[in-house]
Amino acid sequence: MKLGVIGLPNVGKSTLFNAITKAGAEMANYPFCTIEPNVGVVAVPDERLDALAKLYESKKVTPAVVEFVDIAGLVKGASKGEGLGNKFLSHVRECDALVHVVRCFEDSNITHVSDTIDPESDIATINLELILSDMEAVERRTDRIKAAARGGANKEARAEYDFLEKIYAHLSAEKPARLFDVTEDDRTFFDALNLLSAKPVIYAANISEFDMGKGDGDIPLVVKVEEIAENEGSDVLVICAKTEEEISEMDPVDAAMFLEELGLEESGLQRLIKKSYTLLGLISFLTAGEKETRAWTIKAGTKAPQAAGKIHSDFEKGFIRAEVCDFDTYMSCGGYNGARENGKLRSEGKDYVMKDGDVVLFRFNV
Repeated sequence: MKLGVIGLPNVGKSTLFNAITKAGAEMANYPFCTIEPNVGVVAVPDERLDALAKLYESKKVTPAVVEFVDIAGLVKGASKGEGLGNKFLSHVRECDALVHVVRCFEDSNITHVSDTIDPESDIATINLELILSDMEAVERRTDRIKAAARGGANKEARAEYDFLEKIYAHLSAEKPARLFDVTEDDRTFFDALNLLSAKPVIYAANISEFDMGKGDGDIPLVVKVEEIAENEGSDVLVICAKTEEEISEMDPVDAAMFLEELGLEESGLQRLIKKSYTLLGLISFLTAGEKETRAWTIKAGTKAPQAAGKIHSDFEKGFIRAEVCDFDTYMSCGGYNGARENGKLRSEGKDYVMKDGDVVLFRFNV
C-alpha cells in the first residue's frame, strides 16, 4: 500500500519525506527538484510488538510497514502538462492515499511559487489540478460508452453513462471525488475510474520550529487548513518537518529526551505513520513466539481464513479455527498459556472478522 506525499514546490515535502524514511531525498530551493519519485518503506510504530517480544524473548521482531512515495511538486496547469505535470499525476495515480503537505510557515529565504503564503489557495490549486485530470478521465470514458448507452438497450452502459454524468457535474463544481456520495449501484463504476481526487487525504500542516509548542488555534495558517479539512471530513496533522528531520537523525535516547523536553510522548512522524496506516483502512493482527514476534497487515473487515492466508496460503486452504485473544487481555494473562487457563482464549471460525491487536494462533490441516 502506497501513500503519495504531495504538495506545491517548496512546502517541505522532501524534508518531511527525508524525516519519514531517512532516505536522503535531494532538497533544493527551486521547483521540480524531485522529478522521479523517491520511495521509502517505513515501520509502523507499535508498542505492542515490544511487549510481546519481551514476553517471549523473541529472536526477531517484524513490524507492519507502509510505503511512502515523495512526488514532485504539482503546480497550476499540471493537468495540462505544466511543470512535467502529466508525469507527476501518473505517480499520484499509483498511490492508494495522499499526504498533502501544506506550507504553514513564513521564511523569506524559501520562495513560494505564488509569492504569498496562503494554505487555502495552495490546497485549492492542488485539488483543482487533480479534479481537472479526473474530468478528462470521465470525458474519455463517456466518449467510449456513449454509443452503447444510446437508446437504453444496453442497460449496463446506460447506467454507467448516467453515473458519469453525475460524477462529471460534481467535479465541474470543483469538488473532489472523495466528497461524491457513491451509491451501491455506482460503486463498481466509481472504483473503475481510479480518480485522483477520490484518494483519501491527510493534510500535513508544516509549521515553523518557532511555532512548535503553540496550540493549533494560535497559528492562523493552521486554522485555515483545519477548517478546510473539517469541511471535507479529512484529517490534519500539525508537524514541523525541519524539526522532525533533525529528530530522525538523533540516536533513540537523545530523540526520546528531546521529545520529553517538548512534552511529547511520540514524534510527529510516528503519529503521521500511524494515521497513514489507518487512512489506508489497515489493521494489524499479531503473532508471537520465541522465533519471531510479528505484526501482519490486513484490511479492516478481513475474516480469519484470509488473515491466515497472509502468513501462508496453506493456512487459508486448510483453515480449521483461530485461537484469538485481544492484546491487553493476552498480556494481563502472561501469554498464550495463561489466556487459555483463564478461559480468555477464544476459538473463532471462518466467519470471524479480525480486529486490530488480535493475538492469534491459527489451527489448520496440511
